[in-house]
Amino acid sequence: MTEQHPRDPSHPHDAPHPHDPPHVPHAAHAEGAPGDPARALVVTASNRAAAGVYEDTGGPLIAERLRELGFAVGGPRVVPDGDPVERALREGVAAGYDVILTTGGTGISPTDRTPEATRAVVDHEVPGIAEAIRAFGREKVATAALSRGLAGVAGRTLIVNLPGSTGGVRDGLAVLAPLLPHAVQQLRGGDHPRPSPGAGGAWEVPPGGAR
Repeated sequence: MTEQHPRDPSHPHDAPHPHDPPHVPHAAHAEGAPGDPARALVVTASNRAAAGVYEDTGGPLIAERLRELGFAVGGPRVVPDGDPVERALREGVAAGYDVILTTGGTGISPTDRTPEATRAVVDHEVPGIAEAIRAFGREKVATAALSRGLAGVAGRTLIVNLPGSTGGVRDGLAVLAPLLPHAVQQLRGGDHPRPSPGAGGAWEVPPGGAR
């Protein structure tokens, strides 16, 4: 019997939350590179999952949702808490991923060091994303406020920390789904994406590139 992923103390409710926006665009394409899909890396921060004590459940959930959004996905890459997270993030940025989503290590226990690892890598933070994720979680679970996850940009890569619980992951993905295509376009130097007529929700870059 597979041992279940322990609940994240900052977001203990692991039940599915069907709050994804009804119409979510697919990941935008790079300016000047039609057909080149956005790339995302998933990193799971967990000492016990890295040691094989239990199976990672949050990472595969993130990877599946990103593929549904049109991303080419690397990982999940499972690493111990702390410095290995920073190394994985730096390697992902160097590899040119558009988005890196982490899960785990965002709480207040002594081993929860993902925010510190992320802050060491990013050039600047995007506080509104992390605030929106916490606010979404607090609508259901008061202890979601204990999550210290942050979001930021390193080079042209957006990095976002999600909680370790599957409930926290789902909440984070519900917030991120409508934001990621827009963020990818901006980081790749394109213009604001807009719905393509008759494209079933796919998004395109207006002619002329960045304004």
